[in-house]
Amino acid sequence: MPPPAAAPKRDHRIDVLRGVSLLMIFVDHIPDNVLSLATMHNFGFCDAAEAFVLLAGMSSMLAYGRAFERSGAVFGLRHILRRWVRLYAFQLGWLLTTLVVVYLWTSHYGFQPRIVAPLLNDPWAGLLHSITLRAVPAYLDILPLYLALFAIFPFVYAGLRFNVWLTLALSGALWAAANLATGLNLPNWMSGGEWFFNPFAWQFLFVIGAALTMLLARYDGELPRLPWLAWLCAAYLIFALIETVPWTDWHLWDLRPIALPGPDKTSLATLRLIHILALTYLLFSSDRVRAISASPLLRPVDVCGRHSLEVFSIGCVAALFGRLIFRTYGPGLVAQIGVNAIGFAAMGLLAIYLDHRQVQRRRKAEAVRPAEGARQA
Repeated sequence: MPPPAAAPKRDHRIDVLRGVSLLMIFVDHIPDNVLSLATMHNFGFCDAAEAFVLLAGMSSMLAYGRAFERSGAVFGLRHILRRWVRLYAFQLGWLLTTLVVVYLWTSHYGFQPRIVAPLLNDPWAGLLHSITLRAVPAYLDILPLYLALFAIFPFVYAGLRFNVWLTLALSGALWAAANLATGLNLPNWMSGGEWFFNPFAWQFLFVIGAALTMLLARYDGELPRLPWLAWLCAAYLIFALIETVPWTDWHLWDLRPIALPGPDKTSLATLRLIHILALTYLLFSSDRVRAISASPLLRPVDVCGRHSLEVFSIGCVAALFGRLIFRTYGPGLVAQIGVNAIGFAAMGLLAIYLDHRQVQRRRKAEAVRPAEGARQA
């Protein structure tokens, strides 16, 4: 299978789906948020986290795989290192922001901190463990997973260039081992246990995303639409829908044919993995989805996906204040509307501003090149 060729146009599906995932992550990070009844985890075995990781693998292959191809290994590794350091700085910045906000808020209102209580009770040990990513608080655990996965991207890229199926087989074997051997995980000082997102399991989804990018390049950006496979994926998604819809929360009859327990998220259980793969196949084999994702109506969501790191960070901050507001004043109607409206607006406006600034910089750079060429002539 050949490596991905340089695409003339950006794949809006990746940006739109990543933007939707970021919005759902914001909603799901606020307990008692009524909008969480409409996010992915209510309609299937997986949620926005699976979509985020799969899309991270795809976007990493598109951006940094091409950096290796265009400029060689040294430039590619330097490019990846700069990005990793930036991600790491964002993680520490979010953590420090969370600690300061929670400490000031809980001190003022006389609450006991919950999520970051171990860090505030033993700040020096907590910060030391946080720097080494051995302390990963809940709601701030997706980026550490991405840091771990992004660190292995050079090996993933080299493996996929050498042999796609062998790389997928080795990655799948590691995922299976993480599901069978419960001790195969990284330690988490916060809980005295392990990482909530086991990187040894979740790397499989990241690698699948990178390999999927190569497959899309082979078929001109769209997976082959096999009717039997499409029907099989649709049937599985319908089964997952019936099994996971919160019937009782919606005051409806429980229509589940089998009372399945929720599949484990830490080890990326098989039901969750199959769900995100079935959904991905239907989305990336549909020319209609491809056309809709390029619609101007979805531009705010599209730009959120393009600037995922910054949008995710402002979403984390907004979700933090949302949790604190709900805990202080209750999740009433006014609080629900205010928290969600402000959070969505902050994420969308930041994305639009960053995209506008990026366009302006590109135009200035394009204007400088002809001027420099004229002077040289």
